[in-house]
Amino acid sequence: MTQTFPSPSPARRRFEGRTAVVTGGAGGIGREVCTAFAAEGASVAVVDVQQAAVDETVASLKEMGTPSRGFVVDVRDASAVEALMAAVHEELGGPHVLVTLAGGSLGTPRDLPDIKPDDVDLVVDVNVKGTFYCCQAAVPYMVEAGGGAIVTTSSIGGRQPSPVTGVPYATSKAAVVGMTKRLAREVGGQGVRVNAIAPGLFLTGRLQGMYDAMPEAERREVLDAIPLDRFPEIREAVDPILFLASDEASYITGVVLDVNGGRFMPL
Repeated sequence: MTQTFPSPSPARRRFEGRTAVVTGGAGGIGREVCTAFAAEGASVAVVDVQQAAVDETVASLKEMGTPSRGFVVDVRDASAVEALMAAVHEELGGPHVLVTLAGGSLGTPRDLPDIKPDDVDLVVDVNVKGTFYCCQAAVPYMVEAGGGAIVTTSSIGGRQPSPVTGVPYATSKAAVVGMTKRLAREVGGQGVRVNAIAPGLFLTGRLQGMYDAMPEAERREVLDAIPLDRFPEIREAVDPILFLASDEASYITGVVLDVNGGRFMPL
């Protein structure tokens, strides 16, 4: 069963006067996150590895009248990430919000015999190291600004075994949970909140291809495991991210928000 949800018009501009940095910001979910921040008053820094996609996303934001800037940065490069945050601070102010969407299974094999050392390095370096470098580089600016919010990206695949993604992906997304909680403990007293979103199966980009390639029985098994009996709309990842980044979540830190239609229900 498929349901279509209208995009809500913000009743207020929760991010007026703030700058949001979104890594993976030109991807399927990332672009919608950038657009949602812009609609609620934020200046937006779009960070991704594909120049054309970054340019297209920034152009769409500028059409909305949003102060925005695009950056082509590999988050595995700590020096480049430091330079990114310095440039954002100089050109847009802040940053006050960081959303780390860069990552994923990155086209690596799912099945254990097919996974090579380079596959492990790629997934761990982008998902874990890249997230850490971005957080580490952004925190001083948030502290200087009097506080801020970080939303990292884990996954249902890092919370329980997934039939869609492989061991390196699961390992890296579980590591993001530990990173988020430890970082929240360290920087909470400085006014910086750190939370994670753990999405279920959002069929965008490579994940759509991986799902389509699965045998029919396995695809049916995936859907049957979701109590809501449907796959999510992109908005259903975007809205929780903005909530965690907003003052509405001002007393929430170190939390993993599971957004999976009930497929995983932790105690």
